[in-house]
Amino acid sequence: MASSSSSPPVLGADANDPATRAATLLEDLPQEIIDKILVRLPSKDIGRFRAVCTSWGSATSTPQFMLEHHRRQPSLPIINGNGRPASLVVLRDTSARASNQHLWPFRPGFKHRSEYRLLGSCDGFLVVCRRSQFRSRFYAFNPVIHKHALLAQPQVGQSFYNTMIGFYRDHPTGEYRVLWVSRSHHSWSHHLCKPGLYILTVGSDRPRYVGFRTTKDLPPSEHIMFLQRLCCSSYYSPPVHHRGSLHWCSYGTSDIIVFDTQAESFRWMQSPTELWPSKLFDMKGMLALWAGSARYYNGFTIMDVWVMRDYEAEIWAFMYRIDLSTVEASRQLYSTSFYKKNKRKFKKKKLLDSPVRLFEDMAVLNNRELLIMYDENKVLRCNIDGKFLGIVNLGKGQYYMWLTQHRLQESIVPIPYHETQEEDEESVFSTGCV
Repeated sequence: MASSSSSPPVLGADANDPATRAATLLEDLPQEIIDKILVRLPSKDIGRFRAVCTSWGSATSTPQFMLEHHRRQPSLPIINGNGRPASLVVLRDTSARASNQHLWPFRPGFKHRSEYRLLGSCDGFLVVCRRSQFRSRFYAFNPVIHKHALLAQPQVGQSFYNTMIGFYRDHPTGEYRVLWVSRSHHSWSHHLCKPGLYILTVGSDRPRYVGFRTTKDLPPSEHIMFLQRLCCSSYYSPPVHHRGSLHWCSYGTSDIIVFDTQAESFRWMQSPTELWPSKLFDMKGMLALWAGSARYYNGFTIMDVWVMRDYEAEIWAFMYRIDLSTVEASRQLYSTSFYKKNKRKFKKKKLLDSPVRLFEDMAVLNNRELLIMYDENKVLRCNIDGKFLGIVNLGKGQYYMWLTQHRLQESIVPIPYHETQEEDEESVFSTGCV
């Protein structure tokens, strides 16, 4: 006789099916043990387990479970292959047999290439822009559960266009918000141009105007130039959300721009170095910055890494320096070029024996390892001591890789959706579940 604690048989389930047998065995365990097992499942398995029985579906669909499951996921860097042959890829491992996750489940036959651009990432949600000849459309997208939502843009006028400069979670309310700058197609210096700052709550159909406020007085003539620099800074590198504020390395300067998401105003923060370019990132919960020095043409030979030890006092501490001229290139590293001949492509590989002397960008892989962009074809992996560990491989035939500075921490939380939200008739995303 079956135990009274066992769940009723699943309609149409096969008693010999492994999932059905697993469900029967797990249901005999205490609920606390079941919850601990389920929360450790990979994201891609949650959907399948939800379909096994009603109790599992309910247990894995509560806000508490989904948030705890998300908290346990690693934060992984995203690399852009520009569709050659892969699109955006979450880098789980650097080995040739790594199960790296390809993003953007486009409908079959859709050739996206550079038509889509990743603009933001937060808590497993991504914001992507689809550009066309006549307009740009913005989407919030969860690549784990294959769901997306069209984002409402500020409706200022036909002569204005919108730039997304930030995507973050408001911790007091739990809302996901998009920060927009709306500006005229005409010159920034035109005296009639009055760019505005807007905030959209994901799931709402109307962005909210917040104006332009700073902690120090700026003449109106400088507002436009400030927002222009902010848009350039966001394009160069996405902001880092830390302690309730968004942080940008100001494009072309060593300044750090800070947007307080509660006061909804801007301020400035002292940078640890006068060097530019520099980029901010998160290092084990601390605000960190890397800056390239010893410039040589379009690359850099030395990278300095700083962390902020005291956020309120704005005290930075020097962490380490990587001199890339000492990073010996492995014989796994190839220079790859492509030629067209008789409408066919031929690949030619040339072994690199020389040391890696320049870098163009950097991203954190984990606490001890970094990704160093050597050129548009190669991303290297090295430790924080500068020791070369290998070349990143995203798959067979990969010959284009670009660090996006975005990261994905998987989530099975659904995207908020407004019931009156505009339908997306042009969507090229496929639908489905985990």
